[in-house]
Amino acid sequence: MQQTAEPIGLFIERLIDAPCPLVFKVWTTPEHMARWLGPKDFSAHAIRLDFRPGGAWSAVIRSPEGEEYPMGGTYSEIEENRRIVFTFRWSGEDDPDTLVTVTFEDRDGKTRLTFAQTPFDTVESRDSHAEGWGECLDRLVAYILQARGEGR
Repeated sequence: MQQTAEPIGLFIERLIDAPCPLVFKVWTTPEHMARWLGPKDFSAHAIRLDFRPGGAWSAVIRSPEGEEYPMGGTYSEIEENRRIVFTFRWSGEDDPDTLVTVTFEDRDGKTRLTFAQTPFDTVESRDSHAEGWGECLDRLVAYILQARGEGR
C-alpha cells in the first residue's frame, strides 16, 4: 500500500485583545484591510471584496521598493464572527490555489484567531507565506489595538 504524504500546510494563531465581531469586521471591510494587509512596510490598495459565498476578492500589495503583487480568490464559506474560508492565489502565477481558513473564537472578550492555509507545493513556499502572513497578522493586531485606543 502506497503512503501519501501529508499536504504541506501553514498554521498561525494569535490572541487578540478585542471581541470577535471587531476582529471579523477588520477582515471583511476594504478600508480596514488596507491598514494591515501585506507584510511589514508594504501597503495595500485596490481591495475589492464581494463578501459572500461564491464571491470574489482581490487586492494588490506594494513593497517599499514599489513592486506590486496582485492576489485574489473566491470565498467559499462565511460564518459571521466565526469563520471565513477562501481561496488564495498570486495573480499571474502558475501556482495552484491554496485554501485559507480563518476562525474567530471568543476567549472571555478576546479573540483567538487561527489562520490555516494549504496545500503548498514546497516547504519553501509555505515558509515564505508564513513570514508574510505572520507579519500581516502582527499588523492586524497592532491596528486593532491602536483603533481601540483611539475609540474607533
